[in-house]
Amino acid sequence: MGSLQNQKPENASTGATIKPLDPEEFRRQGHLVIDFLADYYKNVEKHPVRSQVEPGYLKERIPDSAPYEAEPIEEILRDVQKDIVPGITHWQSPNYFAYFPSSGSIAGFLGEMLSTGFNIVGFNWMSSPAATELETIVMDWLGKMLKLPSEYLFSGGGGGVLQGTTCEAILCTLVASRDQMLKKIGRENINKLVVYGSDQTHSAIQKAAQIAGINPNNFRAVATTRVNEFGLTADALRATIESDIESGLVPLFLCATIGTTSSTAVDPLGPLCDVAQEYGIWVHVDAAYAGSALICPEYRHFLDGVEKANSFSFNAHKWFLTTLDCCCLWVKDPSALVKALSTYPEYLRNRASDAKQVVDYKDWQITLSRRFRSLKLWLVLRSYGVANLRKFLRSHINMAKNFEGQIGMDKRFEVVVPRNFATVCFRISPIEIGGGNQQMVTKEEAANNFNAKLLESINESGKIYMTHAVIGGVYVMRFAVGATLTENRHVNLAWKVVQEHANALLM
Repeated sequence: MGSLQNQKPENASTGATIKPLDPEEFRRQGHLVIDFLADYYKNVEKHPVRSQVEPGYLKERIPDSAPYEAEPIEEILRDVQKDIVPGITHWQSPNYFAYFPSSGSIAGFLGEMLSTGFNIVGFNWMSSPAATELETIVMDWLGKMLKLPSEYLFSGGGGGVLQGTTCEAILCTLVASRDQMLKKIGRENINKLVVYGSDQTHSAIQKAAQIAGINPNNFRAVATTRVNEFGLTADALRATIESDIESGLVPLFLCATIGTTSSTAVDPLGPLCDVAQEYGIWVHVDAAYAGSALICPEYRHFLDGVEKANSFSFNAHKWFLTTLDCCCLWVKDPSALVKALSTYPEYLRNRASDAKQVVDYKDWQITLSRRFRSLKLWLVLRSYGVANLRKFLRSHINMAKNFEGQIGMDKRFEVVVPRNFATVCFRISPIEIGGGNQQMVTKEEAANNFNAKLLESINESGKIYMTHAVIGGVYVMRFAVGATLTENRHVNLAWKVVQEHANALLM
């Protein structure tokens, strides 16, 4: 690789003119990269799942300035293998069970390649009509797969848009609801607006509230309990709302969740929407992880009540074989987004937009520029079809059931909360851990400390990777099945790894 010692003066001639998009060279280098990735996936489970490097490792391996002369792709790929791969936590490993999955697929990769290859900037219809029109079609396809009420579809007066992430989807809907409310009560009253979630709701809602100018003191994380499986209850929401109204505040927005991050808890949409409707609150339903499973008829009931909400989103890039980033957002009233997010400078004016004949997705999102995300989702839907997508999701849920069953056969362990989808939250029971009183801590504190130590020991081994959550004060290990390459043998291996490390620590 280049270094300071071999660089030439600024005015030195480098000879041949580069051709950054030469078709034949693109073909040659593209084949090399595809082969590299194919080999990576063939051998991915040989790598430690969680990267084992120390902070700052890469600075020691890479020169401190860019090369002056061009370097061949072969050398660059060798350095990717040597220097980059060791610093990757392998989300696509079949032994990856952390956070939530980021499932990939051939169709997802190739759709991404086509999207990147065309490299359009699809801010409005005119900038690439196919990008806009395919997105409207694909979002209606997917909405029908989820059996969303017709009001969420373009065919029923609503519509869907592909955002980057759930954070963006929540922010866009929150801003739309904010502007609707401020039009009624006056912009000077923004400090009265209140945003609601539960203590299990993803932090994206709090971040969105901060960005949208909501007073930080007016964000409510309503307490949940184990009795209700950590779902937000209508009674708790109502009590919080009424207290705010008595204080002269204005309820604005509720984020209800299907499949919370910590434990995949499900908020009861019907009762929560009934309360929200009484007070004129916008309800957004966040199903970032679990939304994929809702295309299976046996899980669709979790979405009951969405007909009374205002917006709904899930991440196809989590558990739907579609590469990052691809968050699917539907709204009943697209005009609410457009009124809050639209700008229309002269240089973007065109006949189709002026005549309101088309969708201009720049007005449905935060940024102006946008990628051709619908292309990869279209490839996934066409390449696998509804039947195979359901089979894929059910296979992971069955693997999680298998893991849950193995936990049940070892009396030292316990499942802490009910499993709803393909994520199991478990721990070693406090009964198995001695010494709590001697250390002047409670049994629960001792159990939390022990399980944290156990998880770190497991992850340091590199054999599998899990993450944790604290739910109702209880530290749990989260086993989230969803990597595309995972099979039952990997789940069985994972359980053996857990037991081996538990045995070592309990000796």
